[in-house]
Amino acid sequence: MLLPLATFAQNTEDVKKLTKFEEFSSKTGSIVKFVDVKMPRISISWGSLDAGIRTIKSGNNAYFYRLEKPETSSSTAKIAMIEYSDLVEINKALTKLASEVEADVASNPDYLENKFRTVDGFEVGYYVSKGEANWYLKLERYSSSTVFVKNQILVIDAFKNAQAKIEELKAAGK
Repeated sequence: MLLPLATFAQNTEDVKKLTKFEEFSSKTGSIVKFVDVKMPRISISWGSLDAGIRTIKSGNNAYFYRLEKPETSSSTAKIAMIEYSDLVEINKALTKLASEVEADVASNPDYLENKFRTVDGFEVGYYVSKGEANWYLKLERYSSSTVFVKNQILVIDAFKNAQAKIEELKAAGK
């Protein structure tokens, strides 16, 4: 008799919500086509991230900026699929974060973190510790997928270039 109550007592936060990419790419009963365009790799503290634009063609086109930390002998590949509208918001946030970093370092906190997070769980930001700012990207919501960035200017440029490339593909109908 208590079994039905136990099934309703499950925590809804434990259920993983589909990302925008998963929603677009997992449509059943229709043909879904992926088209990739390579973008320049992004340097991180230990290696680099593969980057590209993925277009999903299934009725309406959807565009994603794809960042991938390749698989190594000790870890599986980590991938961020950032939908175009989120990319636009990330670029706005990067402008704001970049304008605040010097003042945050100058305030000499024991620890400070300043970041932007998308609905899908991608994060970009920095933390300040010991008088130094360290920029990072968190690629996946449900895993330890944080990578540290060598040069935030190159990352800012990469995200702006990705947005421009998607806008170019949209204008060309690709």
